[in-house]
Amino acid sequence: MLKKTLAALAIGTALLSAGQVMAADYVVDKEGQHAFVDFKVSHLGYSFITGTFKDIDGTFSFDAAKPEDAKIAFNVNTASVFTNHAERDKHIVSADFLNAGKFAKATFVSTSVKPTGKNAAGEATADVAGDLTIAGVTKPVVVKATFLGEGKDPWGGYRAGFEGTTVIKRSDFGKQKDLGPKSDQVELYVTFEGVKAK
Repeated sequence: MLKKTLAALAIGTALLSAGQVMAADYVVDKEGQHAFVDFKVSHLGYSFITGTFKDIDGTFSFDAAKPEDAKIAFNVNTASVFTNHAERDKHIVSADFLNAGKFAKATFVSTSVKPTGKNAAGEATADVAGDLTIAGVTKPVVVKATFLGEGKDPWGGYRAGFEGTTVIKRSDFGKQKDLGPKSDQVELYVTFEGVKAK
């Protein structure tokens, strides 16, 4: 009886371990610049300003069979903002907005992943909840995410890619220059590839 119990425990432990190693660790492809965080914000209610951040890095753990177990940590160098206008970029990184001199990084760390089905293209979707920190203020956000695919790349690596959107309010992240009520809302779009860690 004892032998059977020990055998059952051993098999159970082996199966559990096998399930745990299914999730792979990935590094966001910063070197190849296959990661983007773009934003869109109203300018005084008259037009929109769009921009991006040129310096991004991060890591994530993912198994397509168990997306709810996925975890992600993302970092953005706030001084790397680019809106195609040098003087505006200087203003955005100033204390009026991102205050990059004091808060060099904006971060996102996931807290849960809730699969939501598939989109019209048959791609898996999920609500990724997490903590977003900007200018030293942390707020919970939910990113509407899509798993774009995974597989081998031409350089001998293995990749997985995603995209996601969310909307935040600038006023939630500390005192920032007021440009009118329509300029408080910021639309964020992120897309990235990760290379499986060796």
